[in-house]
Amino acid sequence: MASVSELYNARVASGLLTPDDAQRGVLPALDRVARALAEAVPASMPKSGWLSKLMGNTPAAAATPVKGLYLWGGVGRGKSMLMDMLMEATPIAAKRRVHFHEFMQEIQAALEGVRKSGQQDAVRPVALAVAQQVRLLCFDEMQITDIADAMIVGRLFQVLFEEGVTVVTTSNRVPEDLYKNGLNRQLFLPFIGLIRERMQVVELASATDHRQNRDEGGQVWFIPADHAARVGMDTLWDDLTDCAATAPLVLDIKGRKVELPVHCGRAARASFWDLCAKPLGPADYLAIAQAVDVLFIDAIPRLSMSNYNEAKRFVTLIDALYEARVRLIASAADEPERLYAEGEGAFEFERTASRLREMRDADWGRPEAERPA
Repeated sequence: MASVSELYNARVASGLLTPDDAQRGVLPALDRVARALAEAVPASMPKSGWLSKLMGNTPAAAATPVKGLYLWGGVGRGKSMLMDMLMEATPIAAKRRVHFHEFMQEIQAALEGVRKSGQQDAVRPVALAVAQQVRLLCFDEMQITDIADAMIVGRLFQVLFEEGVTVVTTSNRVPEDLYKNGLNRQLFLPFIGLIRERMQVVELASATDHRQNRDEGGQVWFIPADHAARVGMDTLWDDLTDCAATAPLVLDIKGRKVELPVHCGRAARASFWDLCAKPLGPADYLAIAQAVDVLFIDAIPRLSMSNYNEAKRFVTLIDALYEARVRLIASAADEPERLYAEGEGAFEFERTASRLREMRDADWGRPEAERPA
C-alpha cells in the first residue's frame, strides 16, 4: 500500500494538488503513524456492536500503542486532506474518521445510557467500547467550546490511550489554546498535558489558504441581504424546486421538534434566526444536515459579541452542513470573511468563513450515491 508521501506526490504529479512545502513538511509524521500501525500487532481483533457493549464490564484488550498526531494550523491549509490520505494509507480495518463534534455527540448519548445503570465511572465503559472497535481514530477539527465536553474529554482520551488507540486530530489551535477562557478551565489543563505526552504535535504552517480562489458556480451567496437578495433567493428556490405548495420540515430529535419553515423534497429554507436564535445544538444541526441536500438561509447578519450565542450556533450549523456536503444558498450582510470582523469568537469564525467560501464551489454538494434514503 502507498505511503502518505507517495499518495501526495502522485496527486501533485497528476495535477490534482498544487505542491505546498509546508504540507510536504508534515508528511513524515503522517507516514510514521501509518507505518507503525501497519507493523503493530493488536492483542485482539475488534468486536462488533460497540454500543451494545456499554453495559458490560469486560475490558478491551490493549493493542500495541502507537503515538498519535495533533496537526494544527490555519484554516484551509490542507489538514483534513492530509488526514484523509493517512486513512487511505493505513492498511488496517479498525479505523475511523469522524468530525469531532459528531463524535462527542455520540459519546454524550452513550454516557447518558451508562449513567442510568448507576455506574460510578461512566466514561470508562464508553471509552472501552470505542477501543474495542478502532485502533486508529481520526478527528477532524478538534475544538472544545462546550463545558460538558471539556469535563469528560481528558478521562475519555486517557482510557483510549491506555487501550492502545492511536488518535490523530486536526485543529486550528495549538493544544494550549483549546478551551481558552472556558469555564473551570483549570480542570481541563491536564488534558493538554496528555496531548503533549501521547501525541506528536505538529504545526502545518502554510501561508496559503487553499480554499480561496476556487472556481465558483452560479450565485449562491447574495449580499447585502436586502430586497434584491430576497428576489434572487426566491428565483433560485423556484428554479430548484417544483412543489406546488410547500410545508414546514419538522424533525423529531430526541423527543424535541425542530422545524424549518419551508420544505420541498430534500430542499429546505429558513432564516438565520429560525436556525440560530433558538436553543439548538450539534445533534439538531446534524439531523438537519442529514435531512436535506440543499438549504437556503435568509438574512445572515453581521456577527459580534452582541449576538455571540447565535454566532456560535451558526458556526456549529456550518460545520454540520460542510461535513455532510449540503449545498448552501444564503443571503448575508457581507462576504464570509467580513461577517465576524473582531471580538471574541472572530478567530474561530475564520474556519467557518473559509468553509463558506469553499461551499460556493461549482461542484459542491453531496453526491447522489451518498444521499440518505
